[in-house]
Order: sequence, then structure tokens, then C-alpha cells
Amino acid sequence: MGKLGFEDARHLVSRTGIGSEWETIVRFQNLTRQQAINYLFNNQNRNLAAPPAMTPWPKMVSLRGNMRRRKMIKRISRGEGKALQQWWVKHLLATQSPFLERMTLFWHNHFPSSIKKTNQASMLHKQNLMLRNNALGNFGQMLHNIARDPAMLLYLDGYVSTKEEPNENFARELLELFTIGIGNYKENDMREAARAFTGWSIDDRNGLFRFNPAEHDTGVKTFLGKRGNFKGEDIINILLKHPRTAETIAKKMWREFINISKPDQRIINQWAAVFRNSGYDIKALMNQVLNSQVFWAKPNRGALIKSPIELTLGTLRTLPYTLRRTDLAHNLNIMGQGVFAHPSVKGWSGGKTWISTQSILRRNSMMTNLTSGNLNERKNKGGIASKMPDVTPEQLHQWLLAIPPLQKMPTEPGKQRLTRAFVLDPAYQVN
Repeated sequence: MGKLGFEDARHLVSRTGIGSEWETIVRFQNLTRQQAINYLFNNQNRNLAAPPAMTPWPKMVSLRGNMRRRKMIKRISRGEGKALQQWWVKHLLATQSPFLERMTLFWHNHFPSSIKKTNQASMLHKQNLMLRNNALGNFGQMLHNIARDPAMLLYLDGYVSTKEEPNENFARELLELFTIGIGNYKENDMREAARAFTGWSIDDRNGLFRFNPAEHDTGVKTFLGKRGNFKGEDIINILLKHPRTAETIAKKMWREFINISKPDQRIINQWAAVFRNSGYDIKALMNQVLNSQVFWAKPNRGALIKSPIELTLGTLRTLPYTLRRTDLAHNLNIMGQGVFAHPSVKGWSGGKTWISTQSILRRNSMMTNLTSGNLNERKNKGGIASKMPDVTPEQLHQWLLAIPPLQKMPTEPGKQRLTRAFVLDPAYQVN
């Protein structure tokens, strides 16, 4: 297979990164498809800025004694949550490994936890590190990790689940959202799974996972047709052997990287089989996705709606526009994609839900604010045109838009004016 060329390189970069960064497109256009995909897999720079100061779990526990102190916990968590949001958003903007962050965001949405429910920024930070470390690793290992993750134990109330009163929240989401999906289990399976996870808690001395055998239900359980004295680990292993688990992840990859229409079940079956047979190697699955005909098909270009992060941070990574960095996390919250702030246990729905009467106004306002300024390049010599690559209008179009513009382009000359027109065009909202 020959080299990618500019158009295909642009497609790969924009679909797997955060924006359409010129330097990466130029690098990829001289590589074969597999060479470029291998570069994505191998470019895993995990260097992170120091996190903001966050109150550790033992300190938070000491404040739970009365109503006044519980209100203090809320105030602390709101402030630290905002700081943690800013920390990750700044990293998303500056990262040298956008595909790794894109995958971390994917798993952050598959396994959502919010500051509003957990009130514990330090645990969400540790969860974020775990997801990044496993983002292109092994899904089975990540699933075991998330079940023991203190932030998840808080978010889904697993830390208070006892043999006398099993809490079903984690078991329900494990089955419905994380693995096999609705229709592939019965309510009794969920209840039996909840029994298996009793005694999974948090050590108040250090905020780490703690198994309390005195609170664990040691009775025989029946789960998905199997009987045994199952523990939580056994439930997860049974789910990893179920074919629907791999299919659930494959379908999510379709919506993330192909289009927002109903997936082709034959392709999903192929991807899922590769995923299962690889022992849930995420790179093996992604290699199938990124090498598939449907990924490269022309009709699927422009078939995804950009998320607020792709639209806002992607534009700032693609073009030399500026925005106050402290405003970014706040703007993403307003636009519906605040990190560590999912609206529900289902995460961000994505797709068409990114576009509504209210959200499109916010999205357009953000793009208008970013592109405002003097468009006369002779008078505004410090404008973005001087910081952009030397490209023709045709190349600029090919770089910034996945599909033809839907509005009439300006007839007056000027790269900055034309760039602004492309960014404000409805076609810029899709990828």
C-alpha cells in the first residue's frame, strides 16, 4: 500500500487526535497507513504537569462528623474539582500524544465518575492516571482496576455495600454499560453480582481499596447460568468470557471513530472476535478499526459531530488562535462536556446530542470569539496568518474541513479572512 497523501493523513489525524495539527498531517502523508497507525500506538508521552493541591481522603473523612463540616466538604470539592478540570484541559491542549489523550477521554466516558457525586478530586485524579496508563493496554485489566477504583466505589456507592444490604448500583452499571449491555442479563443476575461485590470498600486511613471479608456475602451465587461462591473478580472474569462484552466496546468504537449511524453488525462481529481472541488487547482492536474500509470510506468523512473538546481545544491545537486558558474548562462545562463532570452514569451521549438549539448557539459563539479580530493582514501583521503554514486556499479548505463548506466563501483576499470563514461554516462542526 502506498503513502497516505495529504487528504488521508488529515482524516487520520483529525479522527484520532484533538484537532488537525498541520505538522502531524505533513508527517503522516509520507507514511503508509500502517506506519502512521503504528506511530499513533507508539507515541505515548505520559509526561504530565503537577496536579493541583487536593485534600486527601483521610482529611475528608475527618470532616464528615456534622452538618457544618459536610458543607465544608462540598465547598472544598467544588474548588478542587475546578482546579482538576483546568489541570486536564490544559494537558489536553498541550499534550504531545493526542491519540493517547483521545483514548483516555474515551475510557473516561465509558467509566464515568463525577466530582459532584464523589466530592473527592484526589481520587478522580488517580482514576485519570489509571485510565491513561491502560488506555491502549488491556481492557480486562482496566475493568478489574475500575472495580477496585476508590473514585468508582464512591460514585456508584460500592464502598457501602454489605452482605446485609448489597448495593446494586455498580453491578447494574457493570452489566448494562461497561460490559454485556441491556437484554443480555436478567435482574437476578444483577442482584447476584451485587452480592459478589459486597465488602469492597475504601480504607479510611489511606483512601485505597480495601476488602472487608466480614462484610462479604460468602453464599453460593447464580450468575449468567453459572453457580459458585463467586467474588467480584469472578463476576468480571465471567463477563470477559461473554461475547457481548467485546461487542459492546466494538460498537462504541464505531460511534467514536466511524459515524453516528447504526453499526454494521458483520463488522462489529469481526472487530469483537479480534478483540476477544487478543485477550482484550486495545491496540489489537484499534488496529482493526483504523485499518478498516469503513474508517477510510469517503461517505464516512464528515459523518461525526465534533464534541466540545474537539471543537474548542481542537481548534486551538490546529490554528494559532488564543483564549484565556483559565476559561477553557468553564467553557467546556457550559458546552456540555466538562471533564470529571458527566451528567449521568451513562456519560456523555455524544453524536447528535452535541447539537441542540441551545448548544449550537454556544458553539457558534465560541468559534466567533476565537476568530474575532482585524482581518486586514496588511494592517494586522501580528495576526494568525503570519503564524500559519504557507498554503493555497484549496489546501486550506482541505486542511480545515472534512466536507465542502455549506456557506458562500468570501471573495476578498486574505488567508485570515478565509480561515475565519471556514471555522464559522457549519461544515466545521463535523469531522
